[in-house]
Amino acid sequence: MKTKKKIETQFKRIETKYILTKEQLALLQKEWQDYLSEDDYPISTISNVYFDNSDFQMIQDSILHLYNREKVRMRTYDKQPNDKSQAFLEIKEKKLDVGYKFRLVSNPLSIMNYVTKGLVDNTTAEIEMTKKLQHLRSRYGQLQPMMYISYERRSFRGIDDRKLRLTLDQNLICRTDNVSLTAGRYGSPLLEEDDLIMEIKVAEEMPQWLTALLEKYRIEAQSFSKYGTAYRNHVAEKSEVKALVQ
Repeated sequence: MKTKKKIETQFKRIETKYILTKEQLALLQKEWQDYLSEDDYPISTISNVYFDNSDFQMIQDSILHLYNREKVRMRTYDKQPNDKSQAFLEIKEKKLDVGYKFRLVSNPLSIMNYVTKGLVDNTTAEIEMTKKLQHLRSRYGQLQPMMYISYERRSFRGIDDRKLRLTLDQNLICRTDNVSLTAGRYGSPLLEEDDLIMEIKVAEEMPQWLTALLEKYRIEAQSFSKYGTAYRNHVAEKSEVKALVQ
């Protein structure tokens, strides 16, 4: 029987993303078996709601590397979430290429009320999170659910270095209508069908074996944001519709 996993509320780590084809992934997997093992919960379906103002100003600022590139999101690992499912409210920041994440554990209904209306209950009464939200509201005004993004994830950890994490995200979808965790998992694809996102998360430097493996197959890091890409796709779709109407 597995012991209940302690939920962390603050993270500081270096995160690097790579866009892979399934063929590239197969090559990597053959070679990392001696270094990586599956996480305690290796397969998950992750659904997110990103909060922003009505003009998407927060993600625009993040794309331009302004302020601390903040993102505010609600996340669940429940495949069919309801208003009382376990959910996380997370505020992500990036400073000098180091990622910081602050989060609390609640449920979709309480988090929605907390972010959009400022209503606090016993699950959201967290002083540091409230300060950060107030600061973002002073900059962007009212925050509301603006983007839904969901994907399937496989998770690995280092065998010798348990702080090393590697995740594989595929079947990414997004939508800007009916932005809710409880409205079902549907939307437009975010990547090409054969592509997936590999993300490596380390406390300090990437281990030498992993650096050598990436160099061997000429796999280079890419600046990629799921929310940023979904926003760009949304803008492109709006431009196409506008052009057709004109």
